[in-house]
Amino acid sequence: MGWTASQLFGVHPKHGTRWAEWCGALMAHDERTCGVEFSRVVFEWRSGYRGKQGQRDGIPIWEFAKKAAGR
Repeated sequence: MGWTASQLFGVHPKHGTRWAEWCGALMAHDERTCGVEFSRVVFEWRSGYRGKQGQRDGIPIWEFAKKAAGR
């Protein structure tokens, strides 16, 4: 569907937190994922959309973990 790792699993690059404007769609919720579409990921009770206005790309959580481990 063209989603990047950052769009799905992104976290803030300095803090590693899931701030809403940096958060990947699958990292934003603890709900069961029901479907992945071109512009959104569908959860049980809500949706995570790609390309929301003002949203920045974080880094995939595993990249943050590697960076943090190297400190």
